[in-house]
Parts: sequence; structure tokens; C-alpha cells
Amino acid sequence: MPFANLFPSLPLPLLDIIMYVVATLGVILLTYGVFLEAERKQDAVFIIASGCLLVYALWINSLIFSLAMAGLFVGSWIELIEILRGKHHHVCTIEGNK
Repeated sequence: MPFANLFPSLPLPLLDIIMYVVATLGVILLTYGVFLEAERKQDAVFIIASGCLLVYALWINSLIFSLAMAGLFVGSWIELIEILRGKHHHVCTIEGNK
């Protein structure tokens, strides 16, 4: 480990620490993205968050978690591209707005 002399008391290898930081960032951003109102910002945050969590899922070899994060990543990219191209429209389904 290259930083063993610099941080001799670290219980985990540096790569483990980096992966936990990336995963934590992904969790925080995913939670934050849920509360965003602007769809463009929300999709951008979801792209970063799902990318972080996808890296972590691949690192821990979790197939279902990897598939879920890959799906969220691709879906967020598609929606962001639709928004930027002006192709994304909402359909109101509330009974009073027929």
C-alpha cells in the first residue's frame, strides 16, 4: 500500500476508503435529487449519483445493484437528453384537468 507510511493507523486500504467515499457521495446525491424540483438538475444529480453507486456496485460484485444503478443511469441520461432537445412533455392525469 503506497500510503501505509503516511497513514499507518488506517484500518482499511486506500482503495477501500475511496470506494466508501464514492458510495457515500452517491447515496447523498441520490437522496438530494429526490427533493429537487427542476427536472434538468434532478436528472443531472441522478446521473452523478447513479454513476457513483454503479462504480461501488461493480466493486462489490453485486449484480442486481449494478443492474439497478445502470438502469437509473441510462434512464436519467435519456430523460436529460429529451429535456435538452425539447422532446420531454408531461401529461397531466389529475381528474379535474381532463
